[in-house]
Amino acid sequence: MSLPSGSADERRLIKCFRRLEAADRETLLAFADFLAQRLRSDPTESVAREPRIQARPEHETVVGAIKRLSQAYDMLERGALLNETSVLMSSHLLQGRAASEVIDELEALFARHYQDYRAKFGSQG
Repeated sequence: MSLPSGSADERRLIKCFRRLEAADRETLLAFADFLAQRLRSDPTESVAREPRIQARPEHETVVGAIKRLSQAYDMLERGALLNETSVLMSSHLLQGRAASEVIDELEALFARHYQDYRAKFGSQG
């Protein structure tokens, strides 16, 4: 559903965005991108697509990992990943978990969801 320009929700989001520090703005934008990507999944696919895995950068941030994994696994439904991804991001931002630990779990999460995605297509090669 499209919101009219200047809607109350847009104004509220802009106010929140403007109050954030630069790093938190980046996190919010990455999360918004993540949510927007879920609209791109195609339920009419007849063949499972392969992920476009990219090497993990040495000093990757959690936000960067979410972006990288979302691009690699663009065939996955974002709604299914939303809750678990949010919990992991929060554990890093709010609870101080190490980025490398959270990224390991994010990679496992995306891989697990990819296996579920492939299972929908049966035993294709």
